[in-house]
Amino acid sequence: MNKKRFTGKLIDNMAFEMTIDGHKFIVDTDEEFGGRNLGPRPKQLLLAGLIGCTGMDVVSILRKMQVNFDDLEIKVEADNASEHPKVYQNIHLTYIVKGKDIPEDKVKKAVALSQEKYCAVSAMLKKATPVTYEIVISNS
Repeated sequence: MNKKRFTGKLIDNMAFEMTIDGHKFIVDTDEEFGGRNLGPRPKQLLLAGLIGCTGMDVVSILRKMQVNFDDLEIKVEADNASEHPKVYQNIHLTYIVKGKDIPEDKVKKAVALSQEKYCAVSAMLKKATPVTYEIVISNS
């Protein structure tokens, strides 16, 4: 087992400076909740982590498949529960792959491998809520 340790230090009313593997960033909240909006919300970082995790998987897999593409954009939408804890519900990813003569079958395989085998963030989130996706190929 590979144990991970990170730190968070209170630096303002509600803001924490996070240190992860030597990288520093700030998480905070809105002014109405006592913050000063100095950084993203912690819960938002879950979705950013999901995009990063699956995105890196898809790029790596497509490159191994020798698929040339110009751009990959991933959008995420999630509903907040109305009651506390206001967890994300129904997370939906849209993968937008741009390029010339993009092989749809290879993109579908790369995304499926990420979602079903490799992306640990997606695997964890799926234990709490459905994670669905769609693929849009833009041949330019």
